[in-house]
Formats: sequence, C-alpha cells, structure tokens
Amino acid sequence: MRYIPGVPAPVSPPADASDVPDASGVSGGRSTRHSVLANARRAAALVNALTSGGPASPDAIGAVLRAHGEPGPLDLTAHDVGEMREAALLLREVFGAGDVDRAAGLLNRLLLDRAGPLRLTSHEGRAPWHPHVDRDDDGPWGEWFLGSSCLALAVLVWEYQRPPGAVCASMSCENVFVTQGRGPERHYCSRRCATRERVAAHRRARSGGAEGGDGPLDVVSD
Repeated sequence: MRYIPGVPAPVSPPADASDVPDASGVSGGRSTRHSVLANARRAAALVNALTSGGPASPDAIGAVLRAHGEPGPLDLTAHDVGEMREAALLLREVFGAGDVDRAAGLLNRLLLDRAGPLRLTSHEGRAPWHPHVDRDDDGPWGEWFLGSSCLALAVLVWEYQRPPGAVCASMSCENVFVTQGRGPERHYCSRRCATRERVAAHRRARSGGAEGGDGPLDVVSD
C-alpha cells in the first residue's frame, strides 16, 4: 500500500513549527499523514534522486520513500524506478516553470493526459480517507508518483497562487525544492547552497573591486 503512516503531533508545537518538516518530511506536527506539503516535499526529494547524476537504484529510491514516511518493505524494481524517472522528468518541468501560469498549464496537461478521475480512498481502512488520481490503490509506482505529486502541487498553486516550487539558484546545484511556507521568498534548496553562493558573490565583488553584490542569504529550515 502506498500511503504515509501517521506522525504523532507534539503536545505543544513551537510557534514556528508549521513550516519545519519532521523526520518523515511532514511539515509541522499538526499535519496529517497525507499533508499536501508532505507530498510536495516528497515529490521534490524524489525528483532530485531520480534525475540527478546517474541511474538511481531501487534501494536508493526506496530509502527516499522511507525517509518521507512510506512504509516498508518496498517492492521496487528497476522497471519501477525507470517509470518513476520518466515521471520525475515531467515534474521537474513544473518545478522549473518560473511563473504560476506556466506551472498551472503544465499541471493541467499532466492531469489530463496521465491521471485518472479524482477519487477518495482509505486503502481498505488502513488510512484516513484522502484523494487519489491514480487508477488503482495498487497501481504502478510511476503512475502513483506522478498522480500524487501533481495533485499536491496543484493544490499549492490553488492555495498560494504562485509556482509551487523552483530550481535551486546555485550554479553548481540542480535540485528542485518546494517554495511554499512562511518567511521570505527562497532562491536556494538549502542553507548550504545559499551560503556557498553568497561567499562566491562576495569573492567576485572583491576581486572586481565592486561594492556589495553579496546576494541574499536564504533562511532555509529544510
């Protein structure tokens, strides 16, 4: 079964916990096992794992899924990973759309061409009722990945009226990330990339005799 197990909420979550994912990738202790942000962040993590570098192994993709709450053992095969990679390449276009109209257009096309009708499922009582757009609870991994990711990203477009994600602005990184949440607009996938680019910009400014040019330092919680 492809669903995220429950994550217990802390008794008194900190005031800024709503945008801080836990070990399962779930945003804030108040989120359910089917949080939209949890699904979107899982999509970003899988896109990065499936499209960066050489071919990904079933074990590597299984590790990403488990890190984001997917119960094991997983029955991934090389064929499954290949189908998931095809889906990841399509989703990467959505993350890199750059503006909300293009992101919405890409999602509309994917939902029309690749998704089944919207339905609710509880996985035979093993999970709370939640929406799916794949055609079967036990359908192919690639279909599930593409459908669940498109659904989550579409809801983020609806909720925030802006692109649901972006590609890291670092010249040495191609990771995608989810941009929604509190705080200033993010340009980098991680604090490491933000700091590296800030240092590089500072060095270029000093060597060129220019003032400033340090660039923004994103405050990244995930």
